[in-house]
Amino acid sequence: MPDKTRLFDVRAVIGGLFVVYGVIVTLIGIFDSPADVDKAQGVRINLWMGLAMLVLGGLMLLWLRLNPPKPITEQTDDTEPPRA
Repeated sequence: MPDKTRLFDVRAVIGGLFVVYGVIVTLIGIFDSPADVDKAQGVRINLWMGLAMLVLGGLMLLWLRLNPPKPITEQTDDTEPPRA
């Protein structure tokens, strides 16, 4: 059973979305027509932004892998007096 804290970590969601959208935008940038490149004053903006999104998504997923969330532990009731 997967750890529930890891399943809903926002870094996984953001990183995954940036990777998916980065692949799409990068592919659009690779196949841009010369007219599209001329509209952006000669800069292949879709390609560069797609690559930047891939890097950001990869960094978010790497951060999640290197610093995983702590597992949920049982919470104790603090209202009980300490035992002697």
